[in-house]
Amino acid sequence: MVQKPWQRALGELRLMEYPMVRGFPLRRGRRLAPGWWWSATTSRLVGYGSAAMRDAVMMLDQDPQVTGVVSRPVEFVWEERGRIATHAPDLAVAVADGGIRLVDCPGSDGPSARLVGRVRVVGTCARQAGWEHRFADTADPVVMANARWLSVYRHPRCSMGISAARLRRAFTRPTALGEGAFRLGDPIATLPAVYRGLWQGLLTMAWSRPLNEETLVSAVPGGQRKQPAL
Repeated sequence: MVQKPWQRALGELRLMEYPMVRGFPLRRGRRLAPGWWWSATTSRLVGYGSAAMRDAVMMLDQDPQVTGVVSRPVEFVWEERGRIATHAPDLAVAVADGGIRLVDCPGSDGPSARLVGRVRVVGTCARQAGWEHRFADTADPVVMANARWLSVYRHPRCSMGISAARLRRAFTRPTALGEGAFRLGDPIATLPAVYRGLWQGLLTMAWSRPLNEETLVSAVPGGQRKQPAL
């Protein structure tokens, strides 16, 4: 890791290319150990250190405006009241318009007073670079449950050899998920492709309702990816 004054470093930063500057510790008593998320957006692994961070990475991976996600690629170091303070934002996110977001994932209890203070400084630095800082959004529990299920099918192997055009034809009109899968062939073989189409945004549904075989699914015009309604 190389430290440089912020104003000097700005012109050289390539956040999407950097490894983590700081790993995630394994803490006793936690229900979830640190791990890795395979990103369908970049075909690369993204590290996470908590359930909140894993869920944030998952939702960003599904967001059509997101073009890249990396974990802790940069750490800010400054002096505060005569002492050294540091903060490495959980995620850096590249978006389609060329912007960069720094994201922290504080969990269901919200950010601590300490984190809020750290983020105030980081937010100022981010604005100097033309970036933004935000806390991860909290999704509706049903939306999150649907996303968790569909994310299992995000890998290209789950297309089962069914083309996007054929998938869309099966759902030209709003059709029950199970019926559309049957139109494509044996549902045991075709359901993964339907689930992947929903994850990609080739198909859409009411994300705020629990996903089941009666869920109405329809093709997105032009096959454009569509973000779930949070």
